[in-house]
Amino acid sequence: MTTVGLIGSGNIGGTLARLAVAAGHDVVLSNSRGPETLKDLVEDLGARARAATPAEAAAAGDLVVVTIPLRAYREVPAAPLAGKTVIDTNNYYPERDGHFPELDDESTTTSELLQAHLPQSSVVKAFNNIYFAHLRALARPAGAADRSALPIAGDDADAKAAVTAFLDSLGYDAVDVGPLAEGWRFQRDTAAYAGLYSADPNDWERPAARNAEQVRTALAAARRYRDAG
Repeated sequence: MTTVGLIGSGNIGGTLARLAVAAGHDVVLSNSRGPETLKDLVEDLGARARAATPAEAAAAGDLVVVTIPLRAYREVPAAPLAGKTVIDTNNYYPERDGHFPELDDESTTTSELLQAHLPQSSVVKAFNNIYFAHLRALARPAGAADRSALPIAGDDADAKAAVTAFLDSLGYDAVDVGPLAEGWRFQRDTAAYAGLYSADPNDWERPAARNAEQVRTALAAARRYRDAG
């Protein structure tokens, strides 16, 4: 099994940690506030989990998930992530993150920013387009009729294969969208964003399974912000 390092342990990070432990992976959690603040979560997750600093989680992980507010992406430790596959869950919320001109004019994407910050790593975009409660609720074993798919994007085929295998272990199929530059297709407010997995957009507590064909249809319907009217 894989050791998964988590840089960020909030809603998505904590949910991924739970799914990973249930799948038999070890997890090393971190956040910006210090390992001691993760004591309760680690105790709840059990013997396969431990808390560390972001640099320690980066060094320990065979696969590392960056799940922090976008505004803090430059704080991700680059050296211990060299040569590793890094999953980026970031979304751009200007009201939270401040404005990034290159994202406002859509000349790049969030994951390409992280890739530029981590030139010796292979970044794969994933898990950014699903509400954390749905992520936990919709996991299903391979072959289940109601198994959902999640999109991924990345520039390295081997890294995407590793992430596809990780998703499979957690209970999800993967839909390969292409290179990181195509990650905009499942960014905030697109057809393939979080509402896709909700049975009712007005009732976010009711998840809905979405298979690979349904996800591809939503991805194909995506429009850039400048073209969305």
